[in-house]
Amino acid sequence: MGLKEYKPTSPGRRDTVADDYKDITTNKPEKSLLAPLHKTGGRNNRGRVTVRHRGGGHKRRYRIVDFKRDKAGTATVMSIEYDPNRTARIALVLFEDGMKRYIVAPNGVTVGDTVASGDDVPVERGNSRSLGSLPTGTLVHNIEVTPGKGGQMAKSAGAVAQVMAHESGYTLIRLPSGEMRRLLSGCSATVGQVSNLDHKNEKLGKAGRNRHRGFRPTVRGSVMSPAAHPHGGGEGRSGIGMPGPKTKWGKPAYGVRTRRNKRTNKFILRRRYDR
Repeated sequence: MGLKEYKPTSPGRRDTVADDYKDITTNKPEKSLLAPLHKTGGRNNRGRVTVRHRGGGHKRRYRIVDFKRDKAGTATVMSIEYDPNRTARIALVLFEDGMKRYIVAPNGVTVGDTVASGDDVPVERGNSRSLGSLPTGTLVHNIEVTPGKGGQMAKSAGAVAQVMAHESGYTLIRLPSGEMRRLLSGCSATVGQVSNLDHKNEKLGKAGRNRHRGFRPTVRGSVMSPAAHPHGGGEGRSGIGMPGPKTKWGKPAYGVRTRRNKRTNKFILRRRYDR
């Protein structure tokens, strides 16, 4: 895992900082763990665009990743692979009974290492245990929110959370955003940090690489006409001319909090905004 810079042989190359992929051990995925992935272009089942700025991009196949980590027994890491559908690396693991699964690759796990699941396995990198069985201070990722549903938090490249305390059937964890949140102690998590730490330092360098990823251009509202966007109109470079930025449809934008889940407010001890 590392980065490489290019000589400025063209304007696009000048600012490119790319992944060197040296941690990848194979370029052929496990066929039995592949599934079709159909593009939507940001459109729903009625053909209407519901998410703007999507379309095109390189063809992909989905890798079926085991986020539950519910299979007992020890598995050996067979390869570290690139996954076009996520920022982290994935690891192909082989169980003693011959079953193969993909997992989110923890940072530092290499070919030949072993990983396991269960509350009786060691607290070592790549092993999965329930939050209640982990000592305080343990760094974890791939954290469940509902027991048995599979990991939903801290799964992207370099993500890591920390177990802070245990109390009355709940475990307090500190999420990558700084939020402090209680989760049921029966939820599982994987020990360690997610791989591909340098992902945040990559620079695409040119618009074409973003198109390869399936993103279309984004046009600023301030350069549109007043009929097309609330920020549009005016002579030259005009301000938005209103008490706060708006979306294309007149709703408040940029930093407005949209959380409405009052049911789980009692589990959040500190919001990420309160750091």
